[in-house]
Amino acid sequence: MVAEHRARPTLELVARTAGVSKATASKVLNHRPHVSPSTRERVEAAIKELGYVPSTGSREANSLREVHVVFNTVVNMYVMQVLDGVLAAASEHGVEVLVDSLALERRGPDGPLSESWLRHLSARGRAGVILVTAELTSDQRTLLRRLGIALVVVDPINPFDDKTPSVGATNFTGGVQATSHLLNLGHRRIGYAGGPPGSTASRERLHGFLSAMRAAGAPVDDRHVLETQFTFAAGLEMGSMMLSTPHRPTAVFAGSDRAALGIIEAARVQHLRVPQDLAIVGFDDTYATMPVAPALTTVRQPISDMGRVALRTLLQLDRGERPDSHHILLSTELVVRESTAAPGPAVGGPSDPDASAAVHCP
Repeated sequence: MVAEHRARPTLELVARTAGVSKATASKVLNHRPHVSPSTRERVEAAIKELGYVPSTGSREANSLREVHVVFNTVVNMYVMQVLDGVLAAASEHGVEVLVDSLALERRGPDGPLSESWLRHLSARGRAGVILVTAELTSDQRTLLRRLGIALVVVDPINPFDDKTPSVGATNFTGGVQATSHLLNLGHRRIGYAGGPPGSTASRERLHGFLSAMRAAGAPVDDRHVLETQFTFAAGLEMGSMMLSTPHRPTAVFAGSDRAALGIIEAARVQHLRVPQDLAIVGFDDTYATMPVAPALTTVRQPISDMGRVALRTLLQLDRGERPDSHHILLSTELVVRESTAAPGPAVGGPSDPDASAAVHCP
């Protein structure tokens, strides 16, 4: 008889024999936690049965050790809070964090997320990418998968498919929370100052605003529903436009704290008091709101926690594990401070007929 040739057992074969994932088999091999006793026994039995011997020692050295966090820009407090969460989680897991930006001066054939940049990242090995509030093309997503680079997106600008894990906040609920607060104070002429029209987060906050307004039977004036950018300058511009219209809004829900601060400045320029003449609600609850007077009422999203969850999800992907959810949404919370109050007698009361006729239809 001719003896049957048997190939050297692999970790994949051990995993199949034990009925577990390769990542779980690796955990057992390297004596890592978070494996049930029964699963550990099955894997150890498979190792013994197959005579598996690691060819390169512990697999721990091959785990992810370098995370590239790519921001659209790094010059705002939201970014700093996301990064704070990423760094905290990275420290817990012994992961190195490198930060890059998609600012215009960095774009080009070799800039972040370019084909050469991604291929260089792949050649280095043991690296993953966290993309924060930035767009990613379908070609870039395809190349990332083909190169085997783990990717998690925080607050994606454009919608992603179910193959791309993302972490964000309950933006629609936050929009409802902010608008309902203003409605409960007695406001009916309420404006919305949002971010980029293509931004998923901005659109969800807008839809929350519209949902709350419809539920209350309050009219929505198209002249008071604007979307440009989540910046101070954009808030100043949108606020100036809204407050210059006949029958101006008595309250504004801004899609970001930075835009809210711009609207406060626009109100100051037009000699309007906050909150007596104009109530304002922001969104984010970033460090930037702390020194503002009056203190800003805002929708708090757990920004640092979003960074932590993104890093942990990236590590799950790198280990070959299925993430807890492909689209993780963390809860928002309304924080009431001093920038909101009931409309004053000079600006309160029902909306004018012209504004009631100009109803916004999404």
